[in-house]
Amino acid sequence: MSSPVLFTIFGASGDLAKRKLYPSLFRLYKAGHLADNFAVIGTARRPWTKEFFESIVIESLGVLPNNPRQAHEFASHFYYQSHDVNDSEHYIALKNLQNELGERYKTEHNKVFFLSMAPEFFGTIAKHLKSEHIVDGKGFERLIIEKPFGTSLETAEILNAELAHTFEEDQIYRIDHYLGKEMVQNIFAVRFANIIFEHIWNRDFIDNVQITFAESIGVEDRGGYYDHSGALKDMIQNHALQVLSILAMDKPASFNESDVRAEKIKVFQNLKQQTDEEIKRNFIRGQYAAGSIDGKDYVAYLDEPNITEGSQTETFAGGVFFVDTDRFRDVPFFFRTGKRLTEKGTRVTIVFKKAADIFGQHAEQNILTIYIQPTEGFSLFINGKEVGSTFTLTPAKLSWRHNADALGNSPEAYEKLFYDVLNGDSTNFSHWEEVKASWTFIDQVVRIWQDNAVPLHTYSAGTMGPQAIFDLLESYGTDWQWKPDNWYRERGLLK
Repeated sequence: MSSPVLFTIFGASGDLAKRKLYPSLFRLYKAGHLADNFAVIGTARRPWTKEFFESIVIESLGVLPNNPRQAHEFASHFYYQSHDVNDSEHYIALKNLQNELGERYKTEHNKVFFLSMAPEFFGTIAKHLKSEHIVDGKGFERLIIEKPFGTSLETAEILNAELAHTFEEDQIYRIDHYLGKEMVQNIFAVRFANIIFEHIWNRDFIDNVQITFAESIGVEDRGGYYDHSGALKDMIQNHALQVLSILAMDKPASFNESDVRAEKIKVFQNLKQQTDEEIKRNFIRGQYAAGSIDGKDYVAYLDEPNITEGSQTETFAGGVFFVDTDRFRDVPFFFRTGKRLTEKGTRVTIVFKKAADIFGQHAEQNILTIYIQPTEGFSLFINGKEVGSTFTLTPAKLSWRHNADALGNSPEAYEKLFYDVLNGDSTNFSHWEEVKASWTFIDQVVRIWQDNAVPLHTYSAGTMGPQAIFDLLESYGTDWQWKPDNWYRERGLLK
């Protein structure tokens, strides 16, 4: 079933639009979710023509189209409007084009606005959408905004208030593209469709939870942005806490958006507020130094382009959260993220408590690992008996991965999120209460780090972070389960 709709993309000439948005819209078109009754208005400052815009869109599709005709038919739905977000006259021109295309494509006044621009423009755009009556209350009207949503609780509240003058909360879709990933959504299935997990998913059986967002690349060409953000704001305030909320939530009454969201919000509201002294012990920051792995040499963060001399920005953030609910009280949720780590990988590890010993020999803890990227799937370590005449315990691994065909046919994250917006499903987007609660906590950590009340540790490029993050887990009587750097060290490939 196709959706009649008019998309307006602010920032249509940007990298995100070309890499992600246009291909995702094409996949929806190819799958029949968009057909004849849709159009896309792209806006940016550049004075492009419709023909040039179409060529940009077609180029962005790569090998996705079945043939050139399909690509051209899709791109014919795209229109361009040169636009200055501060100029009221430009919004009048935008409204006229919107009305013209709405009639031509019979979009039934349904409108989706995607703000692929710097957050400081969000409020201005929202204000003009209302004052120039581009948002007119006819059909559905939905606003998609990219992260970051503010840089602190204060800025997030100001931004939210600006958007609220034009849009209701249920019309605002704050993207966290990790929530569109197949295996993040699969966490719901693992937890709530398997009775063997549902009844032991609590503090009585789980020893700790480990969340890793590892990147092997450095800051690349994002040095200017990253140096004003850092790992904590870039990854933990949004991605890591969103994943944590799915892991720690109670079972919702149903799988509809309101019931799921209610349980997620409870997790954010019950994040244990740690004292300054606890945060100093429990939150680790680091910055990568020069290093060599697998024959490749990498420079230090401070030697990357567009980095302020002597910058104190962290490229690694790790630590531990606690969720103060009956289900998970006192269970540590360890997290780490960083640039220039050993391997790229996002995974969640659930470490279960040790079983009571009746065999008089060591038994490994049961460990469930959910692989989110680059591979998708999960594994479960259990104990079995070693083959032979003696009774000797040995660990066994039950493993499952998506095959290449399944991954090739699965929706890309932005495709899934676009699809949800068209259907009015905000389950996989961040609600204001989630954003508010996460910033409330993260602001406290930021304040301590900005005051340099804790050391900025260094770690060699190619390792899995500073020694302090391993010491932290040791202080809790455990260790990181995923240590890919060991493989390289054992072979003399990590220096």
